[in-house]
Amino acid sequence: MVKYFDHKNSDIPRNNWVDRIAPTAARPYLRLVRIDRPIGTWLLLLPGWWALSIAPKGGGLPDPLLFILFGVGAILMRGAGCVINDLFDRKFDSNVSRTANRPLASGAITIPRAFIFLLILFTFSLLILIQFNRLSIIIGFLSLLLIIPYPLMKRITWWPQAWLGLTFNWGAILGWTVINNEITISTILLYGAGFFWTLSYDTIYAHQDKRDDLLLGIKSTARLFGNKSRFYIGIFFAISLLLLVLCGFFSNLSWPFYIGLVLAALQAIWQTFTINFDDPKCCLFYFRSNRNFGLIVLVAIIFGQIT
Repeated sequence: MVKYFDHKNSDIPRNNWVDRIAPTAARPYLRLVRIDRPIGTWLLLLPGWWALSIAPKGGGLPDPLLFILFGVGAILMRGAGCVINDLFDRKFDSNVSRTANRPLASGAITIPRAFIFLLILFTFSLLILIQFNRLSIIIGFLSLLLIIPYPLMKRITWWPQAWLGLTFNWGAILGWTVINNEITISTILLYGAGFFWTLSYDTIYAHQDKRDDLLLGIKSTARLFGNKSRFYIGIFFAISLLLLVLCGFFSNLSWPFYIGLVLAALQAIWQTFTINFDDPKCCLFYFRSNRNFGLIVLVAIIFGQIT
C-alpha cells in the first residue's frame, strides 16, 4: 500500500514538469532518479567534463560528442545511484521529513520494480561505456565498487562525504582515460580536487538533516564537525583549489585558467563565510550553488586550453 505524507520540508518538488507533463505511471520512477532535481547530475558530471576539457594534449575545444555521452551517462548513473541509495535507506527515509515522500520510502514503487528499473539503467549505461577504450571500460566497472556500498557508509563512518567524494569524482579518471588511455599525475590531481570539493559541498548538504540524523544515529561530517564546519569547509575548498592549480601547471594550461580559479575561489569564499548552517533551506541553496563553482572551473579549463 502506498503511504502518503504531507511534510513541508519534503525534498520532492511539486507542480513542476513531472507533475504537468509526465505520464502518471512514470512519475514515481522519474522522482526516484531525481530527474526533477538535476543538481546531483551536475555535480557528478562536471568532474568528467573537467577531464574531457583538460586531458587533450594538443589543446583546443573538447569533443562535443564525448560531452554528450558523459552527460547521458551521468543522468543514468546518478539515477542508478539514487535507486541503490533509496533501496538501502527506505526505512530511514520514511522517518526523515525531507525524504519521507520518496517513492520507495512511501511505497509508491515496490522493491522488485525498483530492481528491474535499476537493471535497465545499468544496461543503458553499459551501452555508453563500451564506446570507449579498454582501460576506460575497466575504470567504469570499478566505479560500482564505490557506488553500491555508498549508502552503508553513513552507518559505519563519520566520513560518508569522503566516500561520496571518491564516487562522484570517478568521472575525472574516466574522462582522462577516454582521451589519453592512461592515468597521469594530472589525473590524480584533478580527481583529488574534485574529492575535496565534494567534502565541502556535501558537508553543507548534510547540515540539512543533522537533527534527524542525530535521532536516527546516522553519521556525517556535518555532525562530526559541528560548530567547526565553517573552518573545515574552508580548508577543503582551499585544498581543492590548490590541487586544481597544480593540475593546471602539470597540464600546461595558460593564464585564463588561473584567472578563472580566482573567480571560483571567490565563489567558495562566499559560500564558506555567509552560509547559515542552522537553516536547512539556506544549506540547500548553497549546496546547489556548487554547480556554479564547477561551471566556473570548467570554463577556466577550456579557456586555459584554447588561449
